[in-house]
Amino acid sequence: MRCSLAILAIAASVAAQNSTSNTTLASVLTSNSNLSNLTSLVTSLNLVDTLSQLTNVTILAPSNAAFTKFMNSSVANTTLGDKGLLTALLTYHVLNGTINSSQIASMPTFVPTHLTNELVSNVTDGQRVEALNSSGTISFLSGLLTNSTVTQADITYNNGIIHVIDTVLEPPQDVAETAEAFNLTAIVGALTTLSLADIVDETSDLTIFAPNNDAFQAIASVLSNASTDTLKSVLTYHVIPGKVLYSPLIENGTQTTLNNSTLTLTVANGSVFVNQARVVTPNVLVANGVVHVIDSVLNPGSNATAGSNSSTAFPNATSASGVPFTSGVPTPTSVASVPSQVTAASTTGSSSSAGAAKAMATGMFGAGVLFAGALLAL
Repeated sequence: MRCSLAILAIAASVAAQNSTSNTTLASVLTSNSNLSNLTSLVTSLNLVDTLSQLTNVTILAPSNAAFTKFMNSSVANTTLGDKGLLTALLTYHVLNGTINSSQIASMPTFVPTHLTNELVSNVTDGQRVEALNSSGTISFLSGLLTNSTVTQADITYNNGIIHVIDTVLEPPQDVAETAEAFNLTAIVGALTTLSLADIVDETSDLTIFAPNNDAFQAIASVLSNASTDTLKSVLTYHVIPGKVLYSPLIENGTQTTLNNSTLTLTVANGSVFVNQARVVTPNVLVANGVVHVIDSVLNPGSNATAGSNSSTAFPNATSASGVPFTSGVPTPTSVASVPSQVTAASTTGSSSSAGAAKAMATGMFGAGVLFAGALLAL
């Protein structure tokens, strides 16, 4: 479900053509040939009125090509038979607030959506999508860093705004599923071995700093000789409870971890450091918060900070030929890719969804159920 790049050359003219306050959602849908697939579905099932009742929202509307791509994906095979999952999928495409393309900057912004179903989202005030402007191309990043590019922006109607996207958004998965998809098999195995997987997957509002496999392999000797209590202390030291710290919210200072120790966060030259470790892949959305992938394992007994060598936290450690904790953990057949704009964009600094006021949620659950039926009909 990865998408090709698209340039927003006609964004301004589209906004101007649809700027009248009397424009209805129905007229926008029927006049846009690129949404004919979506339009036929919502019209045949009398959904237009339901959607039109939602005010102050931004709808990310998958194009005809996006629907076709979704229907041919493995995700569709597991989603189409489950109305609950389909409901979650469609409500995730409705953002709280009216957000113009001009409000989206190179600094990532994390916008709350109408996905609040606790069965699939365990983030206070709704699951987020990441909005990002990379050299004029507007993208919305969702679960597994799925990249949905805006192909037509700022289509306004009387109750909100529509951006047409070329890829269906993917609701964030749980921590274990996400880690496996990015080949972070060591932390998956460690959490399972130490009976911490359920805690990490089910606790709401977490920030997790997940070491990559190379980081675990580099300190294999320490891990092989550590007691269960020590290993649990090390792993829970990587989790900040009660806070979802997307990278723009991270500032210089300290945070209390799940094992009641203190992490030192440092922002320097556009990079984020956690003690001595550097964030190498930021803002991987999960069902209950956010994961930042880091390049070394953190040690609650070390004072190592940014600028220290990655081995400072475990100075006597030696590596091994294999990756610890991966025995019995399936190796993914394919690894989720990191979009280029994620690594190219600045990941730090202040960010907010200013101008994106909270939307009315009335009727959203019913609309999601009907949308589920529409996709089943497709």
